[in-house]
Amino acid sequence: MEEDRKVTVDEKEMDFVGHLSELRNRLIVTAILFIILFIVGFIYVEEIYAFFVKDLEFKLTAIGPSEIIWIYFSMAGLIAIVGSIPILTYQIWAFVKPGLTAWEQRATLAYIPATFILFIVGLIFGYLMFTKSLIPFLLSLNNGMFEIMFTIDKYFKFLMQVTIPIAVLFELPIVVMFLTSIGILTPKFLEKNRRYAYFALVVVSTIITPAPDFILPLIISIPLILIYEVSIQLAKRIYRKKLQKHEEIMSEESI
Repeated sequence: MEEDRKVTVDEKEMDFVGHLSELRNRLIVTAILFIILFIVGFIYVEEIYAFFVKDLEFKLTAIGPSEIIWIYFSMAGLIAIVGSIPILTYQIWAFVKPGLTAWEQRATLAYIPATFILFIVGLIFGYLMFTKSLIPFLLSLNNGMFEIMFTIDKYFKFLMQVTIPIAVLFELPIVVMFLTSIGILTPKFLEKNRRYAYFALVVVSTIITPAPDFILPLIISIPLILIYEVSIQLAKRIYRKKLQKHEEIMSEESI
């Protein structure tokens, strides 16, 4: 009896080590791709930089060599992050795949391209909001009182502070659908905690838009709240399909 128990413990430890080894290998693959994309972004940093500044009505200033180096790394890092999302999503899906049913595997596989698309849409939305709304609003507060100088470091850090969180929040529908598919979240839970989610989204909007009033953060929080509501509806759809599939399996087993 003791020997059987020892064998069971050893098998569990070997299985746990095997999972850790698999996770490490998948993270290594993602890291290698990230490095490759980072190098590509580093090579084409001038073209990337030109894209971001082509529509600016003011010039950016570098006050030291460190800012030039920083812009190279930040532009290359942005390309690497965006390009790594599909492979990272696939690696996560492949890691949890053995624990999913055949229906869950097919349902969640479609999330891989959707994750990339939503992140890009979030970046575009954040960028347009930053350049078309936030910057003009902040400049209007100057009203000729100051001579404004935009440094590369301050401008792009501010830009990424706004766009990256918004792009991440645009992933909310995919995260909700995935967690619903594997049984961690339910639409009832999302609806029950709706007011807390709204409050959190308003707080995030206030953090990424340091305006002196609450009007602009509230305006920015509106699309984020809509994304949350869309997530609830998608979760309901996934939950219904999951229950329907479960009922079909149960009926087949009863026969």
